[in-house]
Amino acid sequence: MAGLPGLRPATPSTTPIGSRVPWNLDASAVAIGDDVVEIRLVALVLPLPTALSRAGTALHAVLEGTRWKDARLRLVVTDIDATALTRPRLER
Repeated sequence: MAGLPGLRPATPSTTPIGSRVPWNLDASAVAIGDDVVEIRLVALVLPLPTALSRAGTALHAVLEGTRWKDARLRLVVTDIDATALTRPRLER
């Protein structure tokens, strides 16, 4: 998900205490069902519609050729990072 400019995965900030298992925290932001792919995100830029539209286009391209190519893509913004309020706005 590093290829989604202006967005980052909404993940826990740390791994469970005492865990010896390597965790892919980005994966915890993704839920995949038979007909829905949901990704929880934190916005780093505004406006949200522009960032989400670009992300949707990129993610649909990634899903093309997989069994989820026709799945509904649900992008859920769980938070807006404080830096989004001070960064230049995305061009539409």
